[in-house]
Amino acid sequence: MDREQFISHVEGTQNAFRRFLVALCCGDAQLADDIAQEAYIKAYLSCDSFNSPDKFNAWIYRIGYNTFLNHKRSEHMFATYDDARHIQAAGTAPDGAFRYQGLYQALDMLPDKERTSVLLFYMEGYSIKEIAGIVDASPDAVKQHLSRGRNHLRGLLSTK
Repeated sequence: MDREQFISHVEGTQNAFRRFLVALCCGDAQLADDIAQEAYIKAYLSCDSFNSPDKFNAWIYRIGYNTFLNHKRSEHMFATYDDARHIQAAGTAPDGAFRYQGLYQALDMLPDKERTSVLLFYMEGYSIKEIAGIVDASPDAVKQHLSRGRNHLRGLLSTK
């Protein structure tokens, strides 16, 4: 894939990709933008070896998901207890400007795999097989994540 093709694919997918990342980050638009930028850089640096333009969406979503997971891992590794309490209070709260604040709060309570599967399936319209490729899990595991995620969201949203 050359530079022009890469730019064309990015322009065609950036709104949906950003929407997915904002939801994955539970409304934290700044974090989502940082992850998107890092994911696009990683993708651009390896686009010479990518030769399936029809699978660009799944490829960039997988890079974005892995970048998100790496961020979550580093966040846990370097935060002290007092820092973590402060981060939890200020950094992971949904953006108040979003009208879906209750949903973002509920999504924030889901485990990462459940949240990602629910967002990719319901928000982005990916099939279970495509999600399995993005999150590197079996289709049965994705079905289980979707089922558990729906049940958790149902319980969380019914109490609000």
